[in-house]
Amino acid sequence: MINGISINMYLMLSTILFTIGAVGVMARRNIIILFMCIELMLNAVNLLLVAFSVLHHDSAGQVFVFFVMAVAAAEVAVGLAILSMIYRNIKSIDSDLLRNLKN
Repeated sequence: MINGISINMYLMLSTILFTIGAVGVMARRNIIILFMCIELMLNAVNLLLVAFSVLHHDSAGQVFVFFVMAVAAAEVAVGLAILSMIYRNIKSIDSDLLRNLKN
C-alpha cells in the first residue's frame, strides 16, 4: 500500500491510461493527436514504474522514469520538427496523406 492507495488502483489507472492512448493511436489520423496518445502511453508506464519503485523501496524505477522522460522529450522535439517540415510541403498534418511521400 502506498499512502493508503493499493497497488491495484495504480495498476487499474495505468491500464486505463494506456488503453486510452492505444485506442487514440489506432483511431486518430492527426499526427499531433498521435504524439499526445504516445505520450499518454509512456506516462502510464511511468506511473507504474514509480508505483512499483515506491512499493519495493527501490529507486531504480524512478531513475528509469527519468530516462524515459528524457527520451520522450527528445522524441517530441524531433517529431515536431519533422511534422513542421511535412506541413510545409503538403499543407496538412493528416497521416493518410503521408502515403504520398513514398512516390
